[in-house]
Amino acid sequence: MAGRGKHRRPRTNPLTRGIVAVGTGGAALTLPLLGATHASAAEPQSAPAAQSVPQAAQPAKSLTYTVVKGDSLARIADRYDVRGGWKQLYKDNRAAVGANPKLIHPGLKLTVKATKSVAPKKTATKSSAPAKPAAKPAGGVAQATQASAKTYANNLDGWIRESLDIMAQQGIPGSYDGIYRNIMRESSGNPQAINNWDSNAAAGTPSKGLLQVIDPTFAAYHVPGTSFDPYDPVANITAACNYAADRYGSIDNVNGPY
Repeated sequence: MAGRGKHRRPRTNPLTRGIVAVGTGGAALTLPLLGATHASAAEPQSAPAAQSVPQAAQPAKSLTYTVVKGDSLARIADRYDVRGGWKQLYKDNRAAVGANPKLIHPGLKLTVKATKSVAPKKTATKSSAPAKPAAKPAGGVAQATQASAKTYANNLDGWIRESLDIMAQQGIPGSYDGIYRNIMRESSGNPQAINNWDSNAAAGTPSKGLLQVIDPTFAAYHVPGTSFDPYDPVANITAACNYAADRYGSIDNVNGPY
């Protein structure tokens, strides 16, 4: 008699039965017990960059400007932030300036369409109170006060001296006597002198000013800081001396037409 349980089919775990499916050829297809899903958190979107709102353009304010010594259209346009720069300023004032935008005379009235306010220059006023004496140090010697800005007389002597100071800053050689000698030969000291009869005049470029400089030479040897007007005494002297230094070594070496 067979022992109990000898041929008993072993029990199959219910969980195991759930994952085995009978197929042909002895192959079994396994199926997952659980269909797990994975949900990822949505990444927050960054806020769009704030768009800058362009500022409204500063409205242009029309004003009347009086040209002073040393002015140029470019300098005036830059000072008042004229839209379109010196070309627009020239276009607005062509009737007053004339055919050459480089030739503007002191006292000329210009219409300026300014987009920037410029504070007026302060003028010195006399005080009714007496000036206080300079404080003396313990030794009893008065301290030196700061010297005022150098001024020049508005005559031939003053023009030559101002030119010489500018020439010294620019490294342009020349002496008072050399400049004076050539001025007296060329124009007799008349800053408005013009030669309308020589070959330069026939070519359309008459000699102008104290040292009788033609426009192309004046433009080529113009010294920064001086007027662009060839009739301006200081600008004319300084440009002529700059030219003479380049061609002859110095205005002192010029003793005739140059």
